[in-house]
Amino acid sequence: MSPEDTAYVTALVKRSGTSFYHGMKILPPDRRDAMYAVYAFCRVVDDIADEEGRDFAAKQRELNEWRARVAAFYRGETDGPITRALAEVAKTYALRAEDFLAIIDGMEMDAGEPIIAPPMAELDLYCDRVASAVGRLSVRVFGDASAAADDVAFALGRGLQLTNILRDVGEDAARGRLYLPREWLDEAGVPTQPEDALRSRNLAAVCAKLAGLAEHYFTAAEQAMARCDARAMRPARLMAQSYLPLLAILRKRNFEYSGERIKLPKWRKLLLAARLLLA
Repeated sequence: MSPEDTAYVTALVKRSGTSFYHGMKILPPDRRDAMYAVYAFCRVVDDIADEEGRDFAAKQRELNEWRARVAAFYRGETDGPITRALAEVAKTYALRAEDFLAIIDGMEMDAGEPIIAPPMAELDLYCDRVASAVGRLSVRVFGDASAAADDVAFALGRGLQLTNILRDVGEDAARGRLYLPREWLDEAGVPTQPEDALRSRNLAAVCAKLAGLAEHYFTAAEQAMARCDARAMRPARLMAQSYLPLLAILRKRNFEYSGERIKLPKWRKLLLAARLLLA
């Protein structure tokens, strides 16, 4: 990437305020910058989906423009710093166009009517598009393009996204969203309307069950990592170790969402990063 394009995607990632900016510093500079380009793409399409006050048709037009841009940069045609960076990164690390398109499909799911109590199959598809597809791009940039690395992306993406869903139940309900699976809500007698679900005494049982599924995926990801290049998997391990404790905190709270949004203390994140750097 040119210094100008590198500076652009780096600034975009830094400006977003995400811990991803610091987490990717454990990578060599060329791979770190490549991940910033991938994240810049994710940030831009996510912002389209989340923008308030715009109708679905307008968002869909912009997402379709990004589908066209993906096809174009694989032909070597670019229109700005992000697509120039992605064209180079995709070629260098053999990234697959289908994974970029899957991410856009996931954002389109969020851009429409609020997702409320989706069937489990739809929830799994959503997790694959918004998280595991990002993982499939990431593991290649990390340095492992094996089938086992794709297994890591499959499982870790789902573990991370389910943890996000569990952490944000309260905030999502305030926005008229509920990402918990309809079958499990019905089975537990929990209403499927977000605010009603939040008040149900049986909500914690559904959340605990989903936490168990997330933990299953984290275990599967760890097993898949054992078949991968150990050095390449360091960022994936950092993400897993940063998220797993959140499930324990949620369990300790009995999935009570009236307090502050949970997060891992900064000192603990730094400790995890230091351990991985020394590994």
